[in-house]
Amino acid sequence: MQEKTFMPLVELTRGEIVESVHFGTVVISDHAGTTLFNLGNPEHINFLRSTAKPLQVLALLEHSGIEQYHFEDDEIAIMCASHSGTDEHVAVLRRLQKKIGIDENDLQCGIHPPFDRVTANRIIRGEAQSSSLRHNCSGKHSGMLALARLLAEPEESYLRFDQPTQQSILRTCGEMFGIPAAQFKMGVDGCSAPVFAVPMHNAAQAYALLCQPEGLSHQRAQACQRITHSMMTHPFLIAGPERFDTAIMKALPGKLIAKTGAEGYFGLGIMPNAIHPKSQAIGIMVKISDGDLKERARPVVCMNILRHLGLITSEEESLLKEYDNSSITNWRNIPVGEIRPSAELVKALQSWKI
Repeated sequence: MQEKTFMPLVELTRGEIVESVHFGTVVISDHAGTTLFNLGNPEHINFLRSTAKPLQVLALLEHSGIEQYHFEDDEIAIMCASHSGTDEHVAVLRRLQKKIGIDENDLQCGIHPPFDRVTANRIIRGEAQSSSLRHNCSGKHSGMLALARLLAEPEESYLRFDQPTQQSILRTCGEMFGIPAAQFKMGVDGCSAPVFAVPMHNAAQAYALLCQPEGLSHQRAQACQRITHSMMTHPFLIAGPERFDTAIMKALPGKLIAKTGAEGYFGLGIMPNAIHPKSQAIGIMVKISDGDLKERARPVVCMNILRHLGLITSEEESLLKEYDNSSITNWRNIPVGEIRPSAELVKALQSWKI
């Protein structure tokens, strides 16, 4: 029987009534490609959006990028990031770009207000400057320009699908997904970079492989290890204040990588030995079908999965309570309902034997 593409994942109540429901798909895979859990269709093809960033930087790191540019861990982290545009993020970017030999004028990502509301308000008051460096994808674009320089490609063409930089990225990502790049469904991301859509179980496998790069070449395995180490060592740089990616990596240091993507996508990579001694790495992909604009559904789904895996204890719950199942309050701070996992998600997790 064909799986339903989207299933109820998160519900919001008012009194005793379920007032709203977020539908979506969850897929969990190991590094060998075995689907361990799914709710919804694991073959559903979707754009990873920014969840792909830790995979997109692989081509640079394994193509002598580390040796050529002597990247530090924080510089690798910012290339994987959808950062909030704080001064701390900008400082790392300026140092990274100086090594590469580029500046903000070379970026083709555009400009948007910083995700960090404090920084955005400083810009409105004239206390800070708006810049492409505050664009959440500026680290990814800096990395792509670094690869273009290694490949002797004209910098102005670094976003073109048919040129060496993007072809190298697509080929590398295809090998991680186990899909020839020619079979990707392609589009253009909000930052003007190419973006690809693949089945969710392939994306989950790629994240597991990133965390446990068994069977890969020595060079690629080393690059995977630098990426996961850099993300876990610098969680603030991956997102920023009041962001779930940063919060979950801070609460579970050394145990996972986390990366959001636009339109309701989210990826988690659980490191080997994190669940229990000798446990294998797993990749978790979540897609909320309505886009989850306020990012209220993805954290609830992830928290309940991580709790089922035994990674969320009472200590972590206290650190992450704003992202978990919680009361909904009105303007007078009176509880009027709750946000919680759907009955379908609860039942599916209860029946999943780890």
